[in-house]
Amino acid sequence: MSRTEPRSESFSLTAARRSRDLDRLAAGTTVDVLVVGLGATGAGAALDAASRGLSVAAIDAYDLAFGTSRWSSKLIHGGLRYLASGQLGVAHESAVERGVLMERTAPHLVRAQPFVLPLTSLTSRRNAALAQAGLRAGDLLRVSAGTARRTLPGPRRLSAVETLRSAPGLRPHGLYGGLLSWDGQLADDARLVTAIARTAAGHGARVLTRTRALSITGSGALVRDELTGQELTIRARAVVNATGVWADQLVDGVKLRPSRGTHLVLRGTTLPGLTAGLHIPVPGESSRFVLVLPQGDGRVYVGLTDEPVDGPVQDEPTPPESDIGFLLDILNTALDTPVHRDDVVGAFAGLRPLLDDAPGDEGSRTSDISRRHAVLTSSEGVVTIVGGKLTTYRRMAQDALDAALAARGMEAAPCRTARLPLVGAGAPAELAALPVPRRLLTRYGTEAAALHALGEADPRMREPVADGVETTRAELWWAVRHEGALDESDLLDRRTRVGLVAADRAAALDAARETLDAAAHEPA
Repeated sequence: MSRTEPRSESFSLTAARRSRDLDRLAAGTTVDVLVVGLGATGAGAALDAASRGLSVAAIDAYDLAFGTSRWSSKLIHGGLRYLASGQLGVAHESAVERGVLMERTAPHLVRAQPFVLPLTSLTSRRNAALAQAGLRAGDLLRVSAGTARRTLPGPRRLSAVETLRSAPGLRPHGLYGGLLSWDGQLADDARLVTAIARTAAGHGARVLTRTRALSITGSGALVRDELTGQELTIRARAVVNATGVWADQLVDGVKLRPSRGTHLVLRGTTLPGLTAGLHIPVPGESSRFVLVLPQGDGRVYVGLTDEPVDGPVQDEPTPPESDIGFLLDILNTALDTPVHRDDVVGAFAGLRPLLDDAPGDEGSRTSDISRRHAVLTSSEGVVTIVGGKLTTYRRMAQDALDAALAARGMEAAPCRTARLPLVGAGAPAELAALPVPRRLLTRYGTEAAALHALGEADPRMREPVADGVETTRAELWWAVRHEGALDESDLLDRRTRVGLVAADRAAALDAARETLDAAAHEPA
């Protein structure tokens, strides 16, 4: 079956819409598909199902992008690492999905990012030649995926002068050149998830945050509204478990081996003049690098680690000092002026939901576990999706939904998400023609014009939420009115990323509370 394309207002998520949708479900409405988990893959599954004409409820115990999806490197990458380790299928799938995001579904959120691998006296000529060959192989992946050269330029060798121009902080002594490559970089991973969820809502999905699944079966779930404490049953013909590292808590027989990826947050002034990302080799590792990632908001991320996680899974993982020390040590092997612990203004860690498909091999490293995703169907017909990575969320969602429909003997229209633009998407020429600040364009796409208009109508809306922070009050208002933000954490930690720096978060709390209070006294 098919539906007409959604009206623009239907993309808005609000507290009032959430309440209405919960009431309808509590009254006994049966949906075709229930998705549990609203990270990238869960939101993607909701969008896939809704855009095929199915009725959908998608729930999360906390918020959009609460878990792993907001703790990534913000990269949409082509799978070069997987090519180097012989995972050809994973590498090709990554390259294909990168092209989908950059050219069709989210060109406003993903841009081409240059990366430089510095060649120093510590890099043998043989290793430099191998690295250059690897980058050429990565470019062949781009070709095989059908991504245009204008989207991602090709790799090339740099002189020492060109390398220092891109990264002035590198140590010049012993530097004899660099290798330039390109990959996709997200403006913000949590904003990608928000766009996916809102697009699903625009196609009719009931997107419900603060709705915890207490138990699930193949025909629905017992859930609790975390705002009121009310328990209700959501009835569904098919159920998808997309809860990531928490998937084994809802379905028996799922064995995970989480891996922790830690990133540091630095002020841009710590590494001034940095225009390209950096690949800094980890000594003794043939294809492992620490990444230095300049962000559009003036911050720089340094990551990432790949460490196994033992014990209970935390809702919000804490980066250990050992990870922070490791990243600083590797970073400082390449810099002329060392970065110190006091320069680290924030740090975050995410847990990858890796499938433990070799439980007897406890000595293997999590970095060696395949990043291919897995779709598991329980005896009751619940489909669980684990593994994978942010870049391939769309394909993971498609595979999970296909499996759920097959398990329950259901039929639906073919998947269309590979060509379905997310809310805010626009052609580069269309976006460039909008008379709004570039920072808004890279986070909101075509909707940036509406945010800019708020500031034109009310100068206070143009005010930053705190000194030294680019986020404006208009962005907080927009998050409450259109993006389903319900509290300060939603506003500061996910719809915007002010909370990545604790001092900035504390300074912005008053603005967040004022926005929520004002919204509560406005008509819905």
